[in-house]
Amino acid sequence: MTIDCGPCCIRSWRFGDEKNLHLHANNKAIWANLRDRFPHPYTADDAERWVQFVVDPAIETNFAIDVAGEAVGNIGLRIGSDIERHTAEVWYWLGETYWGRGIITAALQAITNYAIRELNLIRLYAMPFARNKASIKVLEKVGYQKEGVLRWSAVKDGIVLDKLVYAYLSSDWLKEKVVPYHELACNDVWF
Repeated sequence: MTIDCGPCCIRSWRFGDEKNLHLHANNKAIWANLRDRFPHPYTADDAERWVQFVVDPAIETNFAIDVAGEAVGNIGLRIGSDIERHTAEVWYWLGETYWGRGIITAALQAITNYAIRELNLIRLYAMPFARNKASIKVLEKVGYQKEGVLRWSAVKDGIVLDKLVYAYLSSDWLKEKVVPYHELACNDVWF
């Protein structure tokens, strides 16, 4: 899959992406705003393991953020299960060289459209650390709404942190898109 987002594209991961991925991912400022499962330092071996994991999955939920033919970040969905099967947490990171260019905003808008339109999700949410002002700004630009504060809900690098909850609903998307009835698939879920 490939979606042109303007300043970037989001696309399926492919073998070969691991060659330079660690050059973008090995950054303490990126690691500081992600879960601990994102390694630091981020090595060439970590990049190889990641690409092995995300190429050709049964359900594609992680996408490379591509600038000029190179994977420089990731945007992904953690789809819920059981009663939360129509929701997903969205997460992303981008190599620092590319910050401040509107790339994450464009990628988040594209993945939001994709998740609602193609995966029939009714709710997307993100839980940035309260200190991560840049990510909060991106979420708000795309139309995610703040739902609350999870006080002292994380410990990162020995520091107790608050997380915020931001969400975007399929009803928000429909208000913006005004999709004609004949374009909706019969199996579309719109709650």
